Formats: sequence, structure tokens, C-alpha cells
Amino acid sequence: MFDIKWIRENLGVFDVGMRSRGHAVNTADLVKLDDARREHVTKLQDAQTRRNSVSKEIGAAMGKGDTDLAEKLKAEVSDIKQFIQNGEAEERRLSVELNDALASIPNVPLEDVPVGPDEAANVFYRAHGEKPSLDFKPCEHFEIGEAFGQMDFDAAALMSGSRFVVLKQDIARLERALGQFMLDLHTTEHGYTEVSPPLLVRDNALFGTGQLPKFSEDLFRTTGDHWLIPTAEVSLTNLVREQILAGDELPMRVTALTYCFRSEAGSAGRDTRGMLRQHQFSKVELVSVTKPEHTLDELERMLTSAEAVLKKLGLHYQVVTLSTGDMGFGARKTYDIEVWLPGQDAYREISSCSVCGDFQARRMNARYRQDDGKTVSHVHTLNGSGVAVGRALIAVLENYQNADGSVTIPDCLVPYMGGITKLEQPE
Repeated sequence: MFDIKWIRENLGVFDVGMRSRGHAVNTADLVKLDDARREHVTKLQDAQTRRNSVSKEIGAAMGKGDTDLAEKLKAEVSDIKQFIQNGEAEERRLSVELNDALASIPNVPLEDVPVGPDEAANVFYRAHGEKPSLDFKPCEHFEIGEAFGQMDFDAAALMSGSRFVVLKQDIARLERALGQFMLDLHTTEHGYTEVSPPLLVRDNALFGTGQLPKFSEDLFRTTGDHWLIPTAEVSLTNLVREQILAGDELPMRVTALTYCFRSEAGSAGRDTRGMLRQHQFSKVELVSVTKPEHTLDELERMLTSAEAVLKKLGLHYQVVTLSTGDMGFGARKTYDIEVWLPGQDAYREISSCSVCGDFQARRMNARYRQDDGKTVSHVHTLNGSGVAVGRALIAVLENYQNADGSVTIPDCLVPYMGGITKLEQPE
């Protein structure tokens, strides 16, 4: 969320950033609304000053025995008091209107973000490994899972509808192994602290990370006052809401393995087969809270941490920098990691790592105390997938499939699979 003062002082930068995102913002209306609010606040302050002054004049008039003047001044105080009461309500209305307008505006991209309307404008950043050379026609993950009898979409549909799956036996264990492996890697080698956060949150938590109010249709809401999290980014980032952290507490790095829930409102007809786009899925999330001067270095560090998962799994992938039109609402810059899937003969996103600057911190009122011990500033936040567990499962099944229908277990997962080195199809 933006500070209207920053917008007023950086109108050129703001307008260019919004145009690059294809987001129309009438800055003149924003400034006009802020002017009205400021003017009204000034009138309230003047009225309060006048009330204080008149109160003293009443005392002086009473001291002189001038009851007529005292009564006249008391009437003026009564009028001023009524004006202030009505005026405070108007100030709240103007502030809400301005804040609602600011809350709907996406973040300004960094200068090095490629400009473009959609994913076609994304730019290649780097890659690791090579596409596997298979001497047979590879199957897609759902063909492998169904051949094993351990990936059941029909049973899931009967109880929950489309975009759900029931995993069983070795494939269920493989999914669990992937999540545990990722958590252990990030906590023991990358310096993240493991957290087990709530999966149900209130409106203010989703507002803080930018999902509300704009993206409510992408979320699942309970019949009470809670929402199911679309990503653990929501819970983890809100750990610092309404706090002032000590400077030496930063950077703060946390991770969690949670289920995530998304309505996939805008994906009708896309990826209807298999596990690629589910209403419920598990993901290991990475969140960093930093000082502003460390933000960009932290983004590269987070990306490297997410890449390490795929490197240890022996998977080929590429990293792309998202264009202004493909980035998320709260991001200033985003890297996507796209893993190679032989069964699809395509790269598919398995992780996004984004820097948000102080955009989320302003919505959460999350701050830190600078080294002088006095100055308080907003923290910067970052988030990334480390990585999506379901998509990692898909990648392992497709990349490690063999001509005889078996699936080799990556070496790093063997300890988590009880020593099993290969999944065999039932005879």
C-alpha cells in the first residue's frame, strides 16, 4: 500500500510504474481527495484551537462579571463542539475513501523489471542442468500415478468435486518425503526458522499481504470470520504485523510447510487433468523480513535457496524474470523457477520469489527501529516458494520414470522413503 505523501512527491515515477503494469490510476483524483482530507483536518485543528481560546475568554468574562459575553461565548463553544464532532466523522469518511483507493493500487516495479503486458514479455535469467534424454515416450504424471493405482481423481471428485486428488501408498509417502526434505534443507542449510502457522486467518491478515480486498474471488471463505490461506506467505508475513522490531532482529527468515487453498477462479479449462492446478495443495513457503538496504541481496539469496531444492533433486529448470504485466499485485520484482516436465514437454512454474519493498509492511504497520535507537521505519518483506510440493512430486514422477513403468527415487529422498530406491508398478 502506498503512502499518499510518496505519491505526491514522486508523481512521475508512480505514473510510469502504473502504466508499465497496465493499471490505470487517476493520480489527479487521488491528490484531489488528499487535498480535501488535508483541508478538512486543518479546519478541525483551527476549530480546536478556537475552542481552547474561547474557553479562556469565558473564564475572563466571568471574572469581570460580564455574563452576557460569557453566555455568547458559551454558545460559540457549543457550536464549535458540534462542528468538531461532525467534522471528525467526515475526516474518517475522507480517510477511508482515500485508503480504499490506495489499497487497490498495485506495487511499483523496480527499474530493471522487463516491461510487457503478460508472460510473453518475461526474460530468461539463468538455467540449471539439461533436459533428460529419454529413449521412450514419457508419460504425464497422472498416467504414472493411475498406472500405480495410487493417484485417484475419481474418488476425490466424488467427495470434493474437481481439482482434488487422493494420493495413496508410495506416492503419498513420496509427497510427504518431498515436503520434509525441503523443510530440513531450508532450516539446516539456509538459515530459515521453521514455523507451524494457522491455516485460517481473518480479513486483516489477508489485507496485510495484499490478497484482500482485490482478490477475494480467488480465496475460500468460511461461514464465520475466517479465510483459508492461499499460501503460508499470509501467516508468516503477518508474524510482524503491528510490531516495531529491533534492528538486530533483522533479517528474519521463516519457513513453513502447509496446505494452501485456492479457488482457481480465473483458470476455467486450464490444466484440468492431473495435479498441476488444485484447490488444495501443499507448499513450503519462504518469507524474509529485512532492512531496506538488504532487500535486493535477500531476493537473490531466497532464489538460490529455492533453486537448491531442485538441484538436489537433480531436476532441470530455468529461471525467468517476470514482466510488469505478469507480476503479482504486491511485488516489485519476481523470479519464477520453471521446472522441465518431460511428460508435458514443457517448462512449468514450481516457485516464485518476490520482493515487495515496504508495500505489505505499510498495510500491516510492520516497522523496525534504526541504529540511532529513535528513528522508526517500515520493514521490507519478501516471499517465495521453496518449493510447491505437489509440482515437485509431478516433476520427480515425470523426470525419474523408466521405460518399464517404474520410478527411480532421487538420492536425497531415499532416507525419507525408508531406504526405498525405486517405485515399482503393481503386477
